[in-house]
Amino acid sequence: MSVMNEMHSIMEPHLKCLNLWQLDGRPMSGDIGRGATRESIAFAVRLAVAKDRPLGFLQLAGGTNAHTADGLRKEGLFQTTLENSNDVRSVLASPSSAFIGGVAYGGYARKIVGRVLSSMPSQQGPSSIEDHPELLVEALGLALGLVGTVKCYHPVHHSSFR
Repeated sequence: MSVMNEMHSIMEPHLKCLNLWQLDGRPMSGDIGRGATRESIAFAVRLAVAKDRPLGFLQLAGGTNAHTADGLRKEGLFQTTLENSNDVRSVLASPSSAFIGGVAYGGYARKIVGRVLSSMPSQQGPSSIEDHPELLVEALGLALGLVGTVKCYHPVHHSSFR
């Protein structure tokens, strides 16, 4: 917290917007279980109630997976909009409103999309996923399904894109 506040005090005179503070939890190598994200969410909960946290949005990283957004919602930390306020700074300054601005999926996203990439047929010479439209659609469906948990939409199953 002290390092974040020190960085914020250096940047503050030059800021024209709010920061996004990425909270790097413990790397989980793309673990898919609900337990893997508990530590990341617990860290966000601790930071959210800290009265001396710097102003800005928080983004979770490390230990995040498909269960993270639901876990944040259950803790009351994940909001998609700021309701009834034209002043974002005043809302974020309130200790009761830790605004989680995003989730970085990293290893988990690489793991689920990597499964599709590893199923690409081997060829002589360079090959890209765009050369295999059915695999591209499958990878996009997986990626959209993951991002949809944060963006509050549930994409149509990838078979509908064909």
